[in-house]
Amino acid sequence: MSTDTTAAVTGTTAAAGAGPAPDTGARTPEAAGVITDARGRIDDLDARIIALVQERMGVSAVIQRERIASGGRRVNLSREMEVLAHYRDRLGKPGTALAMTLLELSRGRI
Repeated sequence: MSTDTTAAVTGTTAAAGAGPAPDTGARTPEAAGVITDARGRIDDLDARIIALVQERMGVSAVIQRERIASGGRRVNLSREMEVLAHYRDRLGKPGTALAMTLLELSRGRI
């Protein structure tokens, strides 16, 4: 691959030398540093989100177990509509999809 082709693919030039990490897409070392730090923060947030989703799944399992043991149904559709509305109101249309995913993870498919 020629130097020009490599520069087009990686976003670097020969004059840039070692330059920023190519996986950031940044064109300066400063931007690469900011992106790398921000990605680290996102990774930490994702780990916390996953832990919270798992906690939500556990709490939902308790609710379902108690509802079924008391003669009720596994799923309370009116409560699910409240959850969907809450996510939609706070996050817009994508919030509804996120809530549906959380509900499916927490109670299974219906």
